[in-house]
Amino acid sequence: MGAVKLSGTQEANFDGLVGPTHNYAGLSFGNVASARSAERPSNPREAVIQGLKKMRKMRDLGLHQGVLPPQERPYLPLLRRLGFSGTDAQILDKVRQQSPALLASASSASAMWTANAATVSPAADTGDGRVHFTPANLCTHLHRAIETETTARILKAVFPDPSHFVHHPALPSTPMLGDEGAANHTRLCADYDEPGLELFVYGRDADDQPGPQRYPARQTRTASEALIRMHELPRNRALLVQQHPDAIDQGVFHNDVIAVGNREVLLFHEQAFVDSKQMRSWISTHFRGRRRPVFIEVPEAELSVRDAVDAYLFNSQLICTADDSMRMIVARECRDHPRAWATVQKIIDDAANPIAGVDVLDLRQSMNNGGGPACLRLRVVLSEDARAAVSPGSWLTSKRYTDLLAWAEKHYREHLTLDDLADPQLLEESRTALDALTRILNLGSIYDFQRN
Repeated sequence: MGAVKLSGTQEANFDGLVGPTHNYAGLSFGNVASARSAERPSNPREAVIQGLKKMRKMRDLGLHQGVLPPQERPYLPLLRRLGFSGTDAQILDKVRQQSPALLASASSASAMWTANAATVSPAADTGDGRVHFTPANLCTHLHRAIETETTARILKAVFPDPSHFVHHPALPSTPMLGDEGAANHTRLCADYDEPGLELFVYGRDADDQPGPQRYPARQTRTASEALIRMHELPRNRALLVQQHPDAIDQGVFHNDVIAVGNREVLLFHEQAFVDSKQMRSWISTHFRGRRRPVFIEVPEAELSVRDAVDAYLFNSQLICTADDSMRMIVARECRDHPRAWATVQKIIDDAANPIAGVDVLDLRQSMNNGGGPACLRLRVVLSEDARAAVSPGSWLTSKRYTDLLAWAEKHYREHLTLDDLADPQLLEESRTALDALTRILNLGSIYDFQRN
């Protein structure tokens, strides 16, 4: 891992480590892949190692790559708050007998998908010239809503310097303010250190706009408007865009399942937005800098929404490498899907856009639960000074990568079923692993079991 790092203000990736209780409970209604994998055995060790290899690949390509820890699971504070009492083992047994679905929610490793952790606005865009973070409330699903408090604690530990970073509280956890984080947020710019355009994609409004009929729309316009205000974004540089309800009903639960952007490039499906023509016009009018926006719109006739959801093509990462070229990072499912792979080849062969190549990663354990390359990372644009203000232990180095591999081999199981979630030994194994991890990442006491 000796690649030359990008200098100056650049976009860093902070990937979430998969937690020791990684399982397939099918909790995410509207996520087709998650539903398909429900109740199958999982391999937590393979999952975390696949994620680590992805992080190493990004670092090898020259990106600044960070690591975010998983959360404590099973989450006993939730179960105690809901009226279960006794020792940890007794509580797990009671919940297993009385409410297996609740045990699954308390045990989910879904915090691995850090694209949902928060919305992040770079210093070049905000009114006070600092990087702004707002943790997502994820109020649509219980297994995700319980992440918010610990996520906020982790972000403050990783980005601690108030001269560079602002941490807002999550929005109130109500349906009107449903906020799913960066999975519905895209930033476009000519260069990372210049003011950019921030696109906030919502699925539903308080007004009587047509909405999805089959699956819920998770991000609300009201929440996105609040984020724009909180992050002190100029209104002529922030755009609210409605996600197409028909796409949501076909399994596009977040915008990053149907669209992805990087620097001046926006890659999206024809059915991603209600009014893509108006969006393109607004971006073209407001975009500033030495580059011009590049729109890559994939038509339904070339790749259907259903195919896009099956292959997760738009959940790929678009990155700028150390030589300033742009590449796609796709899951193996893209290469295995003939129509999706043909679309990828067409994109990288087209000289009219800057995407010059593609890298294929095996993320099968995450993909089985409905999370591809883009789901696993939180993007944070940082100047050199701001990067120096990040907690040093959070950056992936060669040694830290080796240490994390050894940590995963020592603490993670190779086989996990839903029945295992009630095993008190799994709880003990998870806490032991997380306690060791906070020492590797030098984050201090961020978990409830450490603080109490």
